[in-house]
Amino acid sequence: MFHSGEAADSGVPPGGRIRHGRFFQLCAPSILSTLSTHSNPSTHSNPSTFSTDKQNDLQYVQDYKPQGEGLQLRILLYGTEAAGKSSFINSVDSVLQGRICTQAGVENVGRYGFTKRYKTYNFEKGNPDTFCSFVINDIMGLKSGSSRSRRVHVKDVKRAMKGNMRDSYTFNPEDKLSKEDRYYNANPTTNDKVHILVYVADANKVSLIDEKVVETILDIRDEAADLGIPQVAILTKIDEACPNIKGDIKNVYMSYDLKKKMETFSAKVGYPMNCIFPVKNYSSELNVDDETDALILNALRRMIDSGNDFLKTLPRQRN
Repeated sequence: MFHSGEAADSGVPPGGRIRHGRFFQLCAPSILSTLSTHSNPSTHSNPSTFSTDKQNDLQYVQDYKPQGEGLQLRILLYGTEAAGKSSFINSVDSVLQGRICTQAGVENVGRYGFTKRYKTYNFEKGNPDTFCSFVINDIMGLKSGSSRSRRVHVKDVKRAMKGNMRDSYTFNPEDKLSKEDRYYNANPTTNDKVHILVYVADANKVSLIDEKVVETILDIRDEAADLGIPQVAILTKIDEACPNIKGDIKNVYMSYDLKKKMETFSAKVGYPMNCIFPVKNYSSELNVDDETDALILNALRRMIDSGNDFLKTLPRQRN
């Protein structure tokens, strides 16, 4: 339970586009960095491999602790509505608890996104009152909408990344968080700031992302790059998007369809292939399983690694 062809290694978006002369940051290789049409089924098809990966990554995530007393790592999720941000938070909690958890509000499939307020989620390690040293924040889903609402969204994400947004702030699509608002934090500490920015994308819709939304994503990426914040992406609902994965999630290592979807997404918004992590969120399941856990933990571990590298560069000022 918790409370309150590949893209170039430089990180430049495919096609050589460098927005405003800035390079996007790289992160650790993903679970699919070696995926190709020549993947060897015998390499990863053994269920024990998933079990071993899960146990190693689970121990790593639970034992993680930033250097410096009282510090915590903050992960910020953003993306379009109903992409699976809240479901990913529930899935992380489910993995850590070893049972299905549904604390973050989630809408029915096909409905609009549920998140309306800025909220921080803390995760128990498996027993009460013992928490992991990372937190995850969820933000209202991105819409194509008006140009004004898209600008507001970019500014709100920037406020959150800089630590200026307090918990329980209610998002207003027409107005950004103002400095006069009681939820504006004028003196953010290191713990208040975001240390890793994660875009959550629905694998079913990567080829359908509206160009206005793409421009907003790139604007947010620019803001994060200016702040030095590392960036990764997760591709959700891979079982719905790829029939061979729906039949057996272990096929994630061999799916040509998934690789093509990742390449399409990379080409649209500029995330290098080794910064895109495929996951299957828990949604209708009654129990957790090693294969799903392993994918979630792999993505989470890479988030922690990249975020921790950035956290080490910040002043050791805690709450």
